[in-house]
This record gives sequence, structure tokens and C-alpha cells, in this order.
Amino acid sequence: MKAFNQHPDQAFRARELHELLGMPTGEATVNLTRSRLGRLTCQGFLTQPGRGRYQKRT
Repeated sequence: MKAFNQHPDQAFRARELHELLGMPTGEATVNLTRSRLGRLTCQGFLTQPGRGRYQKRT
């Protein structure tokens, strides 16, 4: 959520978030992040402006 708070108007892909935060970009870790982003979207914290892109709900 830190990256979304710093860039509230920007939509990110899971891999872009990993690169921005300096996290490993291996497929397994990126898939885990995609799953977490999906849960945050279902809970109403994020929106999906496009396929595979996530943005903070305003």
C-alpha cells in the first residue's frame, strides 16, 4: 500500500510494484503479489482500471 499511497493516481502491474519496492521479481513472488492485490481489490482498497493493473481507490 506504500507505493499506492505515494503514487495515488498511477496504476501498477505486480511486477512494476516489485521493481519499485526493490523486491525480487521471480515468477513465484510476483504471483503471490498478484494474489494479494486481488484480495485488496475485493476488499475495496484498490480498483482495476485495466487487466492486470491495480490502482488505489479514490
